[in-house]
Amino acid sequence: MPHPLARSLSPPTPHPRARGSRDALDTPPTRRTGAPWRSSPPIRSRPAQPTPSPPTGLPVQDGVVLGADTRSTSGSTVADKNCEKIHYIAPNIYCCGAGTAADTENVTHMIASNLELHRFETGRQSRVITAHTLLRSHLFRYQGYISAALVLGGVDHTGPHLFTIYPHGSSDSLPFCTMGSGSLNAMAVFEADYREGMGKEEAMDLVARSIKSGIFNDLGSGSNVDLCIITAEGVEYLRNHETPNPKTYSRAKPVVYPPGTAPVVKERTWMSKVVVTEGAPEDMETD
Repeated sequence: MPHPLARSLSPPTPHPRARGSRDALDTPPTRRTGAPWRSSPPIRSRPAQPTPSPPTGLPVQDGVVLGADTRSTSGSTVADKNCEKIHYIAPNIYCCGAGTAADTENVTHMIASNLELHRFETGRQSRVITAHTLLRSHLFRYQGYISAALVLGGVDHTGPHLFTIYPHGSSDSLPFCTMGSGSLNAMAVFEADYREGMGKEEAMDLVARSIKSGIFNDLGSGSNVDLCIITAEGVEYLRNHETPNPKTYSRAKPVVYPPGTAPVVKERTWMSKVVVTEGAPEDMETD
């Protein structure tokens, strides 16, 4: 006869909802009673979608070189041939944007405003990691519904920094980075010719060639090449640094036809002449 205090070796009886039930995995037991509890439903994130344009970034000695094309599309239509995709964040920080133009412009403008208020309050230069945290937190909060794929670059007292920020809020810190639909073409150029310790002119040429690779091989990218060089001394924004797609034909001006060129075949008057008859002057009533 077993001792009354002996422990049973038989396995414990499973919870009735644990066998073959999905709720058993989603509802862990509480610490006190062991009863399952139900959490709130998860937030459904937006599936990843391709974003046009290949913004790129490349670190150089004591600085960062950012580059982007200037084509803005609306479906299969080119909406703007010379838009700006390198956005101001702070005097020492700029950001390239791919995705929905309204999202990239408004998100970067909002973060730039917040950083300006922070500089007024603290009297210090904005740090790149601060802009990175604000952008990443804001995009993560909306779970990809803000279509902004960003390349953030800048220089602060800790040195040059380069980040990629995805629409869902994740980010990378790499020696060189590309984003957008033409990113694979630009990445191929970087992987072939990048090396550490590149000078300013060499890095500018490499970034420009990576952008042109996206322009000529991706329909979402096109038009011109913009560059932004950020160093400790200042920022050099090169608008339309290269124009690899010049117009092949442009009309001088519209054709102007002088009066009388076309003969008048028929004339019709829709409104008869109005005759105005002036009478004798009358005194103004004062009562």
